[in-house]
Amino acid sequence: MSQDNESIVRAAYRVAEEQDVAGWIAAFTEDGTFADMSIPFTYQGPAELGKTVEVYAKAFPDMHRELERFYLDGDTVIVQLRLQGTHTGPLETPAGTVPPTGRRMDAPCCDVFELVDGKIKRFDCYPSGTVIAAQLGLA
Repeated sequence: MSQDNESIVRAAYRVAEEQDVAGWIAAFTEDGTFADMSIPFTYQGPAELGKTVEVYAKAFPDMHRELERFYLDGDTVIVQLRLQGTHTGPLETPAGTVPPTGRRMDAPCCDVFELVDGKIKRFDCYPSGTVIAAQLGLA
């Protein structure tokens, strides 16, 4: 089961990277959540979950998630990764829009997934907001 859970999470990263909004939403349970802990803000359900892919695809069209390590514990999957991309579009946040800086980011991140029946119930993302801000010249 753990290997299946790793495959489910890898597939979710793949559809996000392909900017497949419908595929991203389909990876979640009906009441699934995505929490960006650096903002902090939580997106919930099909009406909001697609926004996460759209916002980051617009701000970082070349966004890549370099998956480094997976830790599996039943229906919990923890991933160490790096968020990589060039900030060429506006980045919409709950606090306002950050105009494009043209700068590249390569920031550490840790993601925690809770899976239920092969779908993502909860996804908590812990990107290093201070590293991202510094790399984009915002801090």
